[in-house]
Amino acid sequence: MKHDEMQDVRLASYRRVLKLMGNRFEFTVVADNENWANDQIDSAISEVQRIEKLLTTFSDDSQTNEINRNAGIKPVRVDEEVFGLIARSLKISDLTQGAFDISYGSIDKKLWNFDANMTSLPSVEVAKQAVKLINYKNIILDASNTTVFLKEKGMRIGFGGIGKGYAADSAKRLLQANRVMSGIVNAAGDLISWGTQPNNLPWTVAIADPDQSTVPFSRLNISGMAIATSGNYEKYVTIDGKKYSHTIDPTTGLPISGIKSVSIISPSAELSDAMATPVMVMGVKVGLDLINQLNHMACIIVDDHNKIHSSHNINIKN
Repeated sequence: MKHDEMQDVRLASYRRVLKLMGNRFEFTVVADNENWANDQIDSAISEVQRIEKLLTTFSDDSQTNEINRNAGIKPVRVDEEVFGLIARSLKISDLTQGAFDISYGSIDKKLWNFDANMTSLPSVEVAKQAVKLINYKNIILDASNTTVFLKEKGMRIGFGGIGKGYAADSAKRLLQANRVMSGIVNAAGDLISWGTQPNNLPWTVAIADPDQSTVPFSRLNISGMAIATSGNYEKYVTIDGKKYSHTIDPTTGLPISGIKSVSIISPSAELSDAMATPVMVMGVKVGLDLINQLNHMACIIVDDHNKIHSSHNINIKN
């Protein structure tokens, strides 16, 4: 049966959940045939595993670690794909004035363990020292040779703020190329959807209440869109009665406070993923001002007082 005749047959959603890139990934494919759907999910999983090998910092032979090993020494030639992702990361760093920065990999994790033993923040001086190597402007790209050079010895890049979104987009592109007309790729909350549910209704997503992550406060129609949420409700520490997120401001080296969660809606999981954390860092006013200047992007912020803020182009329905 041709897949353009699928509306005449019984469609169903086929779903698989597994751990990839150290996170929970969920693949949903709408199809009229379970075996065919499972084959498509297999191919999407293989695509994410391929990307993980390129980007991981947990494997000595990844291109990311090759770049990091040669920091301050020499440029490293990388695949066009990795080069392109780094180039786009630097554009987002420019856009967010450094609130997004893939050179965060050089930060000393020992200062922020975010567990019960953490009873005080590091001093301003210690924090500033710990982030001195974070500077996206010291990532030098050479497009003619597709090389990446980290200027300072000890610098490290990592794709924790953009890699899952990129993987979700890539898996979606592959599934669409394989003629999957409808589906969802959910990379630990960085989610992209296309087409419609088997009953022809649009895909919707629930935005979690930051204080009760299993309870939604809003539902959004996200067919053909991506959404990513960054929040302090999964990993944080309370010091002197104040809650600090595990998100570190790369300019100060200190954890941020003031925002419980940020959800970014855009056409790309990569972009939504990359923009969610910097909006948390920038704060409600500056973050919303930025999103309101960008086309095809919307934002929902829940602040520490449970007040909901949204960009101009979105209507929240509780």
